[in-house]
Amino acid sequence: MKIFPAIDIKDKKCVRLIKGDFENKTEYETSPIDQAKKYQDYGFKDLHIVDLDGALTGRTVNLDIIQELVSKHDLKIEIGGGVRTLESIKKYVDVGVDKVILGSAAIKNKEFLKEACEKFKNKIALGLDAKNGNLAVSGWKENLNIKTLDFLKDVNSFGVSRIIYTDINKDGMKTSPNFDDTIKIAGLSNCPVVISGGVSSINDIKKAKDLNNKKIEGIIIGKAIYDGDIKLDELAKEINA
Repeated sequence: MKIFPAIDIKDKKCVRLIKGDFENKTEYETSPIDQAKKYQDYGFKDLHIVDLDGALTGRTVNLDIIQELVSKHDLKIEIGGGVRTLESIKKYVDVGVDKVILGSAAIKNKEFLKEACEKFKNKIALGLDAKNGNLAVSGWKENLNIKTLDFLKDVNSFGVSRIIYTDINKDGMKTSPNFDDTIKIAGLSNCPVVISGGVSSINDIKKAKDLNNKKIEGIIIGKAIYDGDIKLDELAKEINA
């Protein structure tokens, strides 16, 4: 199972939000570049990045940081946050990221998602962020009356290469992920699924592995690392365990 330590970038700093709320954020001293180096030094191979400035503006605000990360570190990077155009996807692909995560723009415009998957094969990840079973978009401020599973059925044939499923009620709360709904998503999806939101301890990583579900590709860990609930040396042992 792939372990994705998370870096959320805002104003060139590493931050974490509670349930996606920009008013409820914690800033950390370390820079995104230094944090990525720390992850690589511990043996991590994958990295999940959200450009929160991009999410707010709809532009690739921190492209320079992403380019530096790719060039300096041997990490497979998935990046999301306000990616709303094919041009933005191309910029990220051109600097060498492994996957570009589409969220709100893809959910509001399925044709955009389809075109992106056709143009950038094996590069598009789909972020499905749900609250009580329904999708939420626009920084989770807009709740849609669309069931997550219904939307997935509609786009399942498009060629998405990875789904990142986040239970918004769990995000940043460190109350354990929503494994049950993730299993449902994985059961329907044509592509691998990554668990996101709510990881609280090393036991959540072990539980994800114990699911022994071939469709569940990995798990994202953010706040629990920054707050010290999960020690990196302990987590690193789970990479190849």
